[in-house]
Parts: sequence; C-alpha cells; structure tokens
Amino acid sequence: MTGIVVVSHSRALARSAAALAAEMLHDSPVRIEIAAGLDEHTLGTDATAVAAAITAADSGAGVLILMDLGSAILSAELALDLLDGPHRVRLCAAPLVEGLVAAAVAAAGGADLDEVADEAEHALDGKRSQLGASEPATGYAAASEHERPPTGAVECAGADVSGSVDPHPVDEAAAADSSPDAADRAAAEASVTAGRDPAAVSTTAERERARVAAMVDRHTASGVRPAGGGGAAAPDAVRAVFVVTNEHGLHARPAARLVAAVSGRDAGVRVRNLSTGSPSVSGRSLSRIAALGVRAGHEVEITASGPDAQAAVDAVVDLAARHFDERPTGVAASTATERAAFDNTAVEGTAADSTAAATPLPESALSEGNPSSAGWRHHESERTGPLAAASGIGIGPAWRLDTTDFHLEDTRAEAPAVETEHFDRALTTVRGRIDADIARARTDDTAREIFAAHRLLLDDDDLTASVRARIAQGRSAAVAVAAVFDSAADELAALPDEYQRARAADVRAVRDQLLSALLGHTTEITSRAGILVAADLTPAQVAGLDRDLVTGIVLAQGSPTAHSAILARTRGIPAVVAAGPQVLTVPEQTLLVFDGDTGQLVIAPDADTLAAFTARADAQRARRRAAGAAAQEPAVTRDGVEIQVAANVGSVADAADAVRGGADGAGLVRTEFLFLDRADAPSAAEQEQVYRDLATTFDGRPMVLRTLDVGGDKPLPYLAQPVEANPFLGQRGIRLALAHPHLLREQLSAVVRVAADHPIGVMFPMVTDVREIDAGRRMLEEVAPEGLSLEVGIMVEVPATAAKTAELAEHVDFFSIGTNDLTQYALAVERGNEAVAALADALDPGVLRLIDMVCRGAGGARVAVCGELASDPVAVPILLGLGVTELSVAPAAVPLIKAAVRTLDHAACVDLAARALRCATATAVRGLPRPA
Repeated sequence: MTGIVVVSHSRALARSAAALAAEMLHDSPVRIEIAAGLDEHTLGTDATAVAAAITAADSGAGVLILMDLGSAILSAELALDLLDGPHRVRLCAAPLVEGLVAAAVAAAGGADLDEVADEAEHALDGKRSQLGASEPATGYAAASEHERPPTGAVECAGADVSGSVDPHPVDEAAAADSSPDAADRAAAEASVTAGRDPAAVSTTAERERARVAAMVDRHTASGVRPAGGGGAAAPDAVRAVFVVTNEHGLHARPAARLVAAVSGRDAGVRVRNLSTGSPSVSGRSLSRIAALGVRAGHEVEITASGPDAQAAVDAVVDLAARHFDERPTGVAASTATERAAFDNTAVEGTAADSTAAATPLPESALSEGNPSSAGWRHHESERTGPLAAASGIGIGPAWRLDTTDFHLEDTRAEAPAVETEHFDRALTTVRGRIDADIARARTDDTAREIFAAHRLLLDDDDLTASVRARIAQGRSAAVAVAAVFDSAADELAALPDEYQRARAADVRAVRDQLLSALLGHTTEITSRAGILVAADLTPAQVAGLDRDLVTGIVLAQGSPTAHSAILARTRGIPAVVAAGPQVLTVPEQTLLVFDGDTGQLVIAPDADTLAAFTARADAQRARRRAAGAAAQEPAVTRDGVEIQVAANVGSVADAADAVRGGADGAGLVRTEFLFLDRADAPSAAEQEQVYRDLATTFDGRPMVLRTLDVGGDKPLPYLAQPVEANPFLGQRGIRLALAHPHLLREQLSAVVRVAADHPIGVMFPMVTDVREIDAGRRMLEEVAPEGLSLEVGIMVEVPATAAKTAELAEHVDFFSIGTNDLTQYALAVERGNEAVAALADALDPGVLRLIDMVCRGAGGARVAVCGELASDPVAVPILLGLGVTELSVAPAAVPLIKAAVRTLDHAACVDLAARALRCATATAVRGLPRPA
C-alpha cells in the first residue's frame, strides 16, 4: 500500500490534518507518517526527521510526500539525499489538507503511487468548481526514485513515525462534510457571496456530489467509505438525532451508559456531534465519545448498520430521553439544600439558598499568614485557584503523597509478543482492582458509577487497539500505554467545558493504574493524620482514605467537578483543588487551614487566622455533636408535639447509618436497588433475606418498603418495555408492577414473610387511581398468611392524587409525599431541562397547597414527606404547620433535622404555614420570617 508523509512546520497542524484524513478511511490501515515541528511547540522542519518518516511509511509500494511551504519543501528534498537505500518517493505540490484527504482515500483503495499523487493533485478541483474559480493548470509533482527493500518503522527525533495515524490527535476540530445536503448548503452560501446564478450553483453542487460519489465508488471494493462529516452511510444504516439535556453533556458517566447500551449488539455504531460538526467516532469507544465535547443542548447523530442496527439506535435514543440515567440538574440545588440542613438548623435562623449550587464558585486567593478572598463571580475559564471542592473546614499539618515517578525512558522494549503479554496481564490486574473498587462501593451510587466508567475506559477498544498497534511497531507496553492514554487525556483537556475537561483526570487515573501494574509500582495511599497535599488524586485513592485520620485534601491540580472531588464530598472530607504547583513545595508538617465551602487556603496561618478557622470548625462540630448526642431522643417541639424523623434508605449500610443517627425508622426503603444493574429479577428468597437484614438492623423500629419503582425512565433489562415518548408520564411505579404481576407477587411474598416478625409497612408508588390500590391490596391478601396485618400506604407524587386524598384515604393507612416528583408534575418542570430547572422549587405556593390538600384530606391516616423538601431547614416548620407528622430524610441529616424540630413551636409553625399559602412565589415563601 502506498505510504504518505506529511511535512509541516507545525506538529499540531500535521496531526490534525492526518486525523481528518484518517476519519475518511473508516479504520483502513494507511501508513501516514508525520515529520513536523522541531518539537511539540517549536515551528520548523527537520530533513533527518523527514527521511526517517519516509523509511517508516514505505512498505514497498512507494511514498507520497505532502508539504506545507518554504523550508518544508527544502527539507523534503534534502531528506531524499539522506535516505539509506533505495525508495520510490514523489514530492507532491498538492495543498496539504485537501491533498492529504484525497491521497489517503486513494491509498486505502489500493491505488498505486501515481494514482495517489494524481488524486492529491486534483484535490482542489471540487472546491474550485463550486466557487466558480478557473481551472488550474496541471500541477507538477517532483519525483525522485530511490529503490531499496522495505524496512520496518523507526523512530527518531522530531518525527512521529508510528505505523498509523494517532487515534487521539491533538485537534480534530475540522471535519469534511461530503453529504449531498452539505454540498448544496456550501454552494448556496457561495452564491450569496459571489452573486452567482442559483442554477449554476445547483449544477456545481451536482458536479461535486458526483465527484465524491465517484471517489467512494472507486474505493468501496476495499471497504473504504468516508467516515464522519456526514459521509455516505451504509445501505442498511439506521440514523437518529437527539438533543443532550444532561447538565454537563456527554461526560464520562453518560458516555459510559451509551457505550453499554450498544455493547453486545451486532451492529456498527457511529456517533457524531452535529452542533460542532465533529467527525463521527465509534459508539463503542468511551474515550472518543467523551472527546466529542457534547455539551447540554448539543444535537448528536447516531448511525448504525448491521442486524441489530435498529435496536442499537433505539436503545441510545431511549437512553437520551432518560438523560442517560443521570440525576436531573435540579438535584445539585437539592444537595446544597440538604448540606445546609447539616450546618444551619432552625435555631440559627439561616435560610438555605436553593439556587446556590448553580452559582459559580468565588475566586479565592492562596495566601500565607493571612486569609484573603476575591468575592466577585466570573466566567469559569477565568477562575483561579484554590477552588472550593468539598464542604468543611480543614485544619492540620501538611503531608505529601509519596509517589513513584514512571521513568519510561528507561523502559526497553522486548519482543512485541512479550510486550503484548505484559499489557494483557496489566489489563487483567487493573480490571480486578477496579472490580474490587466497584464491589466496595456497592452502597455508594456515585462511587460505583465513577469506577464503572473507569472499567469501560480500560475496555475501550479504540484505546487498547492503539496500544497494541504501538507495541507491534516496537514500543514497550508501558511507553505505548503512556502515549495513547496521554493523547486521549490531552484531547479531553482541550474541550471548552470545565466539567468535560475534568474527565481527562479519569483517563490519566486508568493510565497510572496500568503503568503501576506494568512497572511494579503501587498507587495505593497509606493515610496519615493531617491534610493530604498532592498534585492530583484518582477516585480510587480518595475512596481509600481514612476519614478519621485525613482532615482535609489540598490538590495542586484538579477541578471541583472531577470525580476525585465528587468522592471527597460524598465521603465528607473537606477539600480544595487547583491550588497551584506552589502548594507542592510546602514542607511537610507545615500547618494548613482552608475552607472547603469558599476555597480559602492559608499556609502557616498566624495566630488570629488560626483562631478564626478553629472557631468556625468548632461551631460546626458543636452543632453536629449536640445533634448527635441527642439523636436517639425523640423530636418534640417546644410545645410538646412529637414528630417522627425517619430515614430514606437503599441498602443495609444506609440502615446502619440511620440507626446510629437516631432515625425513628425507615420512612422509605427504595427496594429497586435489588432489581437494577443485573441480568434477571431477584428471587423472592433473595429479596426476603435483604428485607430481613434491613429489619434486623432497624431493630424493632417501623420500616416502610416501597414496592418496585421503576419504569420507562429506569428500565429493567429483563423486562420487555416499549420505548416511551415521555417515560415520566408513562408506565412506571405501580403501573409497571401491575402490568408484570409476577414481579409484584414475588416481591410481596418476600415482604409478608418478613412482616410476620418485624413491623413493616408496604407503600405503592405512582398511584393515581383507587383501582391501583385495590389491585395491590388484593395481591397482598393472596400471598399473606391468614391473620397477618400490615399497614398499606401510597406515594403522593401526582397532583390528581393530592386532590383526591379524601377519597383515597378510605383505602390506605398512610400517605408519603414525594415532593421531588410532585413538584415536577405540579409545575410542569423537568428538572433535567436546564432552561426551566430553576423553576423547580418545592416551596412554590402551588406545591404547598397540594401538600395542604393531602394533610386536610387524610383523616385518620398519617402524612409523611419523604422527598428532599423534608431536609430543607426552611421547609421543616412549614411542613409541620401544614400537618405533616413524619419527615423521612437521608441518614446523615437525621440528627440535625431532629435538632431543628426541637427548636420550633408548633403553634407558630401553623401560623407560618398559613402565611406561606398566601404567598405568590417560592421566593416570597423563603423570605418569610422563621418562627421564634
């Protein structure tokens, strides 16, 4: 096959041009070598590098050389004299980018050197004809014949002489769009500029389409088809376009779900960012999809061909409709509200700002001796560190991470077969480590998803194939891994969105694990007392830190949206990131203080600063200690009204945390954790054991088990469920359970066996009709032993259900209000939709009036709130005033919500609730004076 050498002053330009050409080849193995730049950043050309690239590109069929300008031509001519042995080489005067694309397509189709050069020479014909330019004279291609036997690839300074195009180039922003529609669009645009006749434009467009089609037809015998940029699709291709609504676009976790959705299907899948005009990439490559830079609001095209093409496209479109199973945007604000509940109880009179999480973090200065902080808000790209990453005050001596540098220059390559074996062993080792991380994170959804994304990166076909290709060219496994994963990480780091840039850290984390396995190093950390200072940390390293020893984390690099920062937050370890390289020079045992809520970091603080930080930390701890000390005591208002404070749990570990925190029971057990992420449904025996373990953990406290709450937005792989246009209004909750009665019957059978020994209630989700309650009750009676009586309740998530409370109360023992969904349905606000997410405030008077309807219509049935509103300190007195008698919250929030209740006067709460119902907006509700 004809080889190609690109000679350019700019290495970035050459790589980008080669990447563009590679996208047209659909993975055909054309040898395109690059001899560009004097180094990564210095412009220039090197004849020695060009000669080495020619040697690497020549497989015996000849080499075409494309050059940019000036000294590139001189270097190429000089290189011919430096060749060690005969080669057949042609210097081509074709334009670098267009000529390279045309030459690469021709070479992939098996064209000889003359034909490849001819295609390159005529690369501008289509553009010229479309723009109405005069036809150029036939170009001149300087030829130099140097016959020599083919040799293998070599590597020398100044040239990237890999045997194929780097699959993760520095820049892939430019992509050719050769679709017929694109030709028409471009021609029409040209006519506006040049004032040409539209008929002539149409004729020009037809000629260009014919030229593209001729090129495709000429080379399809070799299986070559232009890829990306809207190239011709396979005859059996299925295509769909969807808009990404996730807050941070297709970052690692949603991209991982996309890859999982198409894996195992007999189909070739390609994905393309239509909004940026990106090339198409493999739908099975997590790194390539993440590197598309898909942001919220971008249109994405998916095409598939093969027997399972339709199923693959349907699965991805359905996934996109479910926001790739990510929690909606509004959860960020809710999380901030829940955190406020930890630090601001009602006694402090501090209202939580539900929109705070959406506000850019303030810039904070790193200071020595005294704290300073710039308080203005500005664009993300202008922020400087340190940046707030995980809430809390960190105080303690600095200790640095002892890491072993990877000295790859000392790594000598063995035979390719041996190096491949090393790589395979490393993959197996790291898979085992990541699987262990996933197993340890069973009760932590966030950590589990992060590690699952790392597992997909490890199994990314594009990455592993690129590593194997480099090994085949003579690199060691370690050098190949570093080159491929660094390139993929650099590509992500160049994206405009901060959250997506932060995903580069995940690629590097997997790289480091592989290098550690290959070179015999370890990435594990032995926790020490004080504040850990490091350049960056992997999620696995954060997950392994001892919270009792590590009082904080300071990272020189990183981002608040990096997975390591996310895990620090979930583990309750205060952290700041992006503190700058100077923090790495701080001597160990130097005292550090920082605020994980503002990003303020002080090195070696003076006495006054230390005292101020210590006072803030003491106040936080005092609130928590006081609440914790009284956690087992009942939550009774000052005027003697007792409120049950229960916990929302989804695992036995959650239950243990809840009991330690003083929970009066489980107000909501999310049983779907047993049904998700598996190939088949759990048996009644398996469910019974888990429910029994939960009941044993709660040790006689009442427990409410919500029956399976899944549906179109949370599908089960073992259930045949049609794609729904709007799954939130479709077959979910009790609707799905009654449509698959065998699932509900098995679950209720497990529940009643445990209910014979423990105080258990059953709650049906998404109820809107009394017939659904009756059907569920009948099935419960069928499986329950004679004489067993257990409470039955329903979730109130739909406005119609709230309006019918009085009628439904005759059929249930309790109501539990799911304020998350009730708010979404009442306000017609999809919290995952960034354009309207700010409207989703559960303290909207319309939502409060629905809660009021439930409390007034419940009669003798008790009313609980199990949504996130129950954790909002501003909402607690209003809910109590409306008549709510139970609050069910996250386990960690139980002690502080109990403490907040004890500061309230119930009569004053009733007055506050009445005033809230008369407000016009949620903002007005939040602004009401809190009861004394």
